[in-house]
Amino acid sequence: MKVLTAAQMREVDRRTIESGIPGIVLMENAGHRVLETMAHKFAPLRDQRIVVLCGNGNNGGDGLVIARQLLTRIRPRQLHVVLAGDGAEMHGDAAANLRLFQAAGGNYLLDISPEMRSSTLIVDALLGTGLDGPARGRSLDLIRGINNDFPLAKVVAVDIPSGMQSDTGTQQGEIARADVTVTFTAPKLCHVLGPACYSIGELHVAPIGSPAALFETDDNIRLNLSGPERFAHLFRPRDRNSNKGMYGHVLVIAGARGKTGAAGMAGIAALRAGAGLSTVASAASAISTISGYAPELMTEPLAETAGGAVSVAAFDDGSMERALSRKTVIAAGPGLGTHEESPVPMVLDADALNSLAERGDFGSAGPRVLTPHPGEMSRLCGKSIDEIQKDRIGTASAFAQQHRLAVVLKGDRTAIAFPSGQVWINPTGSPAMATGGTGDVLTGLTAGLIAQSPGDLESAVLAAVWLHGRAGELAAAELGEKSMIATDLFRYLPEAMRDVAHAL
Repeated sequence: MKVLTAAQMREVDRRTIESGIPGIVLMENAGHRVLETMAHKFAPLRDQRIVVLCGNGNNGGDGLVIARQLLTRIRPRQLHVVLAGDGAEMHGDAAANLRLFQAAGGNYLLDISPEMRSSTLIVDALLGTGLDGPARGRSLDLIRGINNDFPLAKVVAVDIPSGMQSDTGTQQGEIARADVTVTFTAPKLCHVLGPACYSIGELHVAPIGSPAALFETDDNIRLNLSGPERFAHLFRPRDRNSNKGMYGHVLVIAGARGKTGAAGMAGIAALRAGAGLSTVASAASAISTISGYAPELMTEPLAETAGGAVSVAAFDDGSMERALSRKTVIAAGPGLGTHEESPVPMVLDADALNSLAERGDFGSAGPRVLTPHPGEMSRLCGKSIDEIQKDRIGTASAFAQQHRLAVVLKGDRTAIAFPSGQVWINPTGSPAMATGGTGDVLTGLTAGLIAQSPGDLESAVLAAVWLHGRAGELAAAELGEKSMIATDLFRYLPEAMRDVAHAL
């Protein structure tokens, strides 16, 4: 699903109107979509006491469509409409809808009255995507009213909560609280980036008449929201005549002495993702420990240093060559750099990334997927962590395009960037996942899914990140944010996969 800036949304609206759909029809459709959501979420609407707060612009025009429909179709227990300014300040389609509301017998006020304070449902149609900077004046007063004057009410925001800036996840000034947000055509940046996205409540994306071809197939719109509909095809039922050789062989190169858990979790995650086979290649002294984690794991001993890490001698004594033979995908992590010239896809994490950062050589023989956290990304690109966190999308995208590889920049709302310039925001995850080992599970999941679909690497990467976060959400809901550990993700992965399969 594409994610649009305010300017891109205006362009889609302009082109829609040019194609023959009048703006007032788009406004009418927007109002209907909000009313449909309200009727579904807060049934029966006729029993609600509703206040609709409208600004002077198109967002207020949407609100007046909602108010008219409530007045003429629903007839709720109470209905009040409050305008942010004198109706004479409205223009265009918004002014036309004020006239229609009044022609239908509607009246409006300019202030929140004591009678309204017992309302059960508030429609926030004050400010939309055109806001630049913090809300001020009369709009700010009404935003504060939404937040403080209606103790019994749920709040439905039209397009975005008033006071929120559309094109960023960081916010200025006061924002109207929202329990539900209904946006139109496509989500905006504030709906998908933190911390703003955590202030919108439940998000509904509603079509209002703009042809999808105007934005969904536009490669110049490069930001996307990841979801099961994008990668559900990877989870179709398997052919009844299947064998393990059909689903790839993952090689995990990891697990120096004292870090065997990381290797075990990555290897098991590859199997749990559906890979046919999973082999862990590690320092020889670590092999017996790794073998004990799961009988399904195969192992390959490698030459090691005196400290128990995989030695560069492994590239000379034939052990690495044996390990790499007939593998579909390689996951390299703790305890080793990488074999840059391998032509098979590689998923690189932890010490593999640190090794790459030191050498500045990312290889070109095959597809590469890097999964850095911000600290590792800092070492890779030479920016400070603060600079990266302020522009996660731009940093990941620039690096992916420069080096022709995929970047999974981990963190809240993980950014997944591809060489094409397309970037995907992953909406799943939980603070409970801030615990050792979860990154190793992600590495294994990614490798396991690529092993099954090496020709569809982008879908496999998106699926791995989404499943990883969803399993974390499910685990946190049952175990709590403090008690969850990385291996708990395996318990909830099947349910996360079923969530994806529902999109088929």
